[in-house]
Amino acid sequence: MFAYTAVVAPLAGVPFILHADLDAFYASVEQLLDPQLRGRPIAVGGGVVLAASYEAKRYGVQGGMSGVRARQLCPGLTFVHGHFSEYQRLADEVMAVFADFTPAVQRISIDEAFLDVSGSIHLFGPPPAIAQQLRARVREQVGLPVSVGVARTKSLAKIASQVAKPDGMVLIDPEHEREFLDPLPVGLIWGIGPVTRQQLADRGIHTIGQLADSPWHPLATAPTDDTRRVRANPRAGSVGAQSAFGRRFPTDELLTSVLGHLADRVAGRLRAKQRAGRTVTVRVRFASMRAVTRSRTTADPIATNLTLTEMALALVRQALADASPTHVDEHQISLLAISVSKLVDQPALQLQLLGPNTDSARWAVDHSLDAVRQRFGRAAVGYAGVALSPMRSVPDEFRELAEHEL
Repeated sequence: MFAYTAVVAPLAGVPFILHADLDAFYASVEQLLDPQLRGRPIAVGGGVVLAASYEAKRYGVQGGMSGVRARQLCPGLTFVHGHFSEYQRLADEVMAVFADFTPAVQRISIDEAFLDVSGSIHLFGPPPAIAQQLRARVREQVGLPVSVGVARTKSLAKIASQVAKPDGMVLIDPEHEREFLDPLPVGLIWGIGPVTRQQLADRGIHTIGQLADSPWHPLATAPTDDTRRVRANPRAGSVGAQSAFGRRFPTDELLTSVLGHLADRVAGRLRAKQRAGRTVTVRVRFASMRAVTRSRTTADPIATNLTLTEMALALVRQALADASPTHVDEHQISLLAISVSKLVDQPALQLQLLGPNTDSARWAVDHSLDAVRQRFGRAAVGYAGVALSPMRSVPDEFRELAEHEL
């Protein structure tokens, strides 16, 4: 494996992009808040592992794993409850450090971002020097480790940051990209998930170099051909949430429970930003991995829990009715998602959608719910279908931090 860390002179017209990714972010925050946890295998969660420290990952502990299985793999594992407000606060502080180096920061999740530092070289030096300064500043000012990949494309920079983990920096020299990529596992390519990785493995393809020499080679060239630029995050154009739950038959109980939970999260985030949306889109993914979407645009914007739940439920039922199963796996579904777009500012009373009083009454109820949750936490109050949903096994705060607005 090649990890180029020498100072490389920028090539004329070639951008240099950093991908900065905080290491084991949630677990690292817990170790920062409680020094007694440092160096120990810890997991955030309880019944389900929400995140694990690198000390725990060495034993095979992973996010999404049951707490029972995690303890079997790592008998010395310590579970801690999440400090969700601290996650957001510290992540925002890290993003503020990034902005000190360049205004071209594209945040893609709570704990990672792309930075175009092409215009910052005259201020801070070559890209590898900028990456090391950035890592040092985050460590000194915030107290968290961050790995940084440096390359000429976003896809390559993301691959480099994964190779750099934990707590490292890797530069991919533009003149040695193929040499760097060839021995790496195909799973490091952005967009190759478990299904594609298994399909490639079945054909004896395990490395990016093997992929480049195969009929699947367009996948291998994607990181080097990536022409997407880093764009500073605009105001969100949509708000969404999704839930994956394995292979399940789409019973009314499952659909109502999952969609009610998702609508509660999406509508709550809209109201928190004093926004509402006119277009509701749902996505249904079958066990076969085929996905279908359905949308509805209303005359008036909405941001109430029950109205969004009802619209999403109708759209999902329509999608299921329209999607004729072509495979046995399509009798079951594995994911549901809701998003609301065509957003507008709405600081005043929710406009009526379903009648003269229906939606305004729901708006008042939801605002009362928001006020109680703001004071006592999300678990303090909620609609029965949501509060009793099995989806509550993962805290809403963690789900919301893991998602980012589009």
